[in-house]
Amino acid sequence: MRLDEFVDGLERDEAAERRRLAEEKSYEITEYIDRVADRFEDAIQDDTMVGSTSPSVFVGTSNYPAVSTGILSPVGDEDRAGDYVTDDSWYRQGYSIDDVFQRRTGLMNSQQRVDVDAPGRRAGQTTPAVADAWDGMLGAQREVAIAGNPVDVEIGLDGRPDLGVDVDDIAAPTGPNVAAESVDLTENPYVPRPVKKTLEDDDWQAEGAMTYLYRRGFDVYDIREILSAGALGQGENRRLVPTRWSITAVDDTIGKYLRGTLRNATSIDETQVWYNEFMGNRFWIVLTPGQWEFELVEMKAPGSVWNPTVDSGYWLASASEGYEGRTGYVEETAGAYYASRLGVLEHLAEEGRQAKCLVLREVTDEYWAPVGVWQIRESVRNAFDPDGGRDVPGAEIPPTLAGKHATAETFRDAITGLESQLPISIGELRRKSDMVAGIQSQLSDF
Repeated sequence: MRLDEFVDGLERDEAAERRRLAEEKSYEITEYIDRVADRFEDAIQDDTMVGSTSPSVFVGTSNYPAVSTGILSPVGDEDRAGDYVTDDSWYRQGYSIDDVFQRRTGLMNSQQRVDVDAPGRRAGQTTPAVADAWDGMLGAQREVAIAGNPVDVEIGLDGRPDLGVDVDDIAAPTGPNVAAESVDLTENPYVPRPVKKTLEDDDWQAEGAMTYLYRRGFDVYDIREILSAGALGQGENRRLVPTRWSITAVDDTIGKYLRGTLRNATSIDETQVWYNEFMGNRFWIVLTPGQWEFELVEMKAPGSVWNPTVDSGYWLASASEGYEGRTGYVEETAGAYYASRLGVLEHLAEEGRQAKCLVLREVTDEYWAPVGVWQIRESVRNAFDPDGGRDVPGAEIPPTLAGKHATAETFRDAITGLESQLPISIGELRRKSDMVAGIQSQLSDF
């Protein structure tokens, strides 16, 4: 497909988008939180939540290394506990921001404050390190993290839930918190054999264990749960890893592994432009011949979640790496960098090719609340999927160009061909992007 034909397919009805934005910014979520509070009252009996099912765990960052750690469990919807897990299915089902908030605020975080290295220190006790602790809250949490399915638990509460909602820019939002006096499993969970292997090998470094699980078919969502619960790595080095850190750590580790498999791969032989959009985020992915390079440029619209001032203009951020990768953490684009890079590398690894890659992410004012970097990872992953990744029957998904691509004669032609679709000028993009800055300038660019 020629690039001009591809771009024509991106024309959109701005008025319809504004109407959809107004609908998404409804206050139904507030009413939903009220309904969740009522469900909590029905589910809690004498300071105990009976018959709950936990699909995932959460480790906070505040006051590290003395962190809040706990298990997440839906209240009043235990039969559908798996639907509350943040993973690729949320993209395939076409979740809206409201859908994400309803799922996440419907999860109660039953937590205790512990030391990441030796959880018993919270009470001034001498206890085994994380690697050997399988009792109490930590033991229950690790059992939930390594299980192949949601686990039935009984939770003894210390007080009443705090019905506030916690939101940040990395993890999906979390719902009510409650101090847990005790957590007991009411069943013996199923643990997949590869997970048992990594858990039992105390000499296996975390990076190697993560790539082993990935090669055995575990997605990054599964691996980060296990890492976060302190169940990966050499025995003496195992510790709890805050959820937001584990998300980036797994994306980075698997990305480095995939990049290594492409080190001697043949380059692609044409410049390609791919596109996807999801939850008010638009992604243009330009692949061009050459050795591996990667850059992410984010363009955040006035009125969007990280650029709330309506008359402030677009806020730009970027980060890049060359053939040898990066030596330090990405500050400006943070977890978005590693999530988008992973999606590109998975595609190139499947093709057995390497390329230079520029990802342009436009955050529109439709993105009115953060849902976590999973939506970036899945948007980039599914830009390359012929089915767009959205294969859930009955899901209401707007048509996109996901899975299709256009070709251009050169990288410059690709960038100039996208100019009509970008919210900033080529001159502005050149001043922020190292890859675009390498294109020879023309007066018409300014």
